[in-house]
Amino acid sequence: LPAPFLVIATQNPVETMGCFPLPEAQLDRFLMKISMGSFSRDEERAMIDRFIHDDPLQDVLPVAGADDLVRLQKECREIFVHEDLRDYMVSLVQATRKQSLHSSVIAGVSPRGTLAWVRASQARAMLEGRNFVTPEDIKAEAASVLAHRLIGENAVSSEKEDRIGTLLETIPVPTEDWRAR
Repeated sequence: LPAPFLVIATQNPVETMGCFPLPEAQLDRFLMKISMGSFSRDEERAMIDRFIHDDPLQDVLPVAGADDLVRLQKECREIFVHEDLRDYMVSLVQATRKQSLHSSVIAGVSPRGTLAWVRASQARAMLEGRNFVTPEDIKAEAASVLAHRLIGENAVSSEKEDRIGTLLETIPVPTEDWRAR
């Protein structure tokens, strides 16, 4: 398929009859796992108000074309990631592979996951209007990029995210001026 090629998949944790969990090798190919959560009362009421007379989805227009997305992907790769932050990310990923993370973890984050985390951190920095990654970008993307890659657990997503959060608290963040040089 021509670039940009991407897949967005949805998973409903309630209606699983006849659905089977994806194998770890397939899960590892998804950049992120993001939970949409549930609507609050006010959000659900706002949805009713928006859809009661019309279908606003009928009026959705594209805001970018394929060429725009390819250009943005290239620009995103140019976002600066200081080598100390790269080392920090590698230390965190390596820690997911240690048995001390949790006894039920058979394998931690793969090298594909490491690269996905770098890309997600660069994208967050770009969305924030910066041309450099900060430790906050790295931390903000950690759970959604890394947690679903922990292999061998029967834990729910929130428990895996908690384990990633614990790692973020135990491995010190490099401190220095991170502005691009």
